[in-house]
Amino acid sequence: MRLSLLVLLLCWLGLAPAVAAQDVRVLNTIKPLQQIASAILHDIDTPALLMDPGASPHSYALRPSDRRALAEAERIYWVGPELELFLQDLLERQDNAVDLLHLPNMTVREQQQSHNFQHDPKPAHGKHEAHGHHHDHGSLDAHIWLSPDNAITIARYMSTDLASLYPQHADQLQANLAAFEQRVSALDETLKARLAPLQDKAYFVFHDGYGYFEDHYGIRPQGIFSLSHEVQPGARHVNQLRQQLQAAGPSCVFTEPQFTPRLVNSLTQGLPVRVGTLDPLGAAAEIGPRGYEQMLGDIGNALAECLEAL
Repeated sequence: MRLSLLVLLLCWLGLAPAVAAQDVRVLNTIKPLQQIASAILHDIDTPALLMDPGASPHSYALRPSDRRALAEAERIYWVGPELELFLQDLLERQDNAVDLLHLPNMTVREQQQSHNFQHDPKPAHGKHEAHGHHHDHGSLDAHIWLSPDNAITIARYMSTDLASLYPQHADQLQANLAAFEQRVSALDETLKARLAPLQDKAYFVFHDGYGYFEDHYGIRPQGIFSLSHEVQPGARHVNQLRQQLQAAGPSCVFTEPQFTPRLVNSLTQGLPVRVGTLDPLGAAAEIGPRGYEQMLGDIGNALAECLEAL
């Protein structure tokens, strides 16, 4: 009773740990992986999440509760050091941690990131053998979950892998996988039909985080603004980017939830630009069997709604 009251008090104060280590069997580092695992474990178990949906895997610092959860989990799914570099030393020593970026049959691409503005980036596909662990030019793009094909590859691996943890639910795991594949394939066809007429529309994003989605649906940003949401750019830099937007004519600029309106307004004010929001980590999407499709659909619909209005 005292423990329950303490947990309630911690929750009220906002101090409760993100995951309760003693309850964790399957732990995912980021929400999109948790969404896929939730679909595979539907009606079997609830997979846990290491990082809060609003946290950045590029700058996350482990808390004591996180370390306990990592130590207690029977299976850990992470993208790999290309995304969660802070976990590399810890997880590469653990046999129960699965680096999903390097699964067989995973489609990977190179990160195409510039220092400030990149015009008309071209997709580049690479192999596993040569890559770095940062988002530098030439490193693997870690945002693998934004490809529906990769999501299905991950789901197939999980359904087989988790049969060793839940042997009495082997049939349910396979049934959940079949349902996930069917839902994702149906959504994929819908998004393809909607985005196909928009391939020539101009849009800009704030970092090269959507390459898998763009490669899959045949769309391409006219430019990538490499800006930090934590530091307001100088007037000269803003003016350079505004010149690029002005030259593009009517276009969409897609921000992300962590960017402040002030930064976006300083870039777009007075220009024929529409502003939309993309969330590659799906912070607003539900946790459940349909969470992944909601996240992917939100990105596709946000892109389409803005580009259709140009």
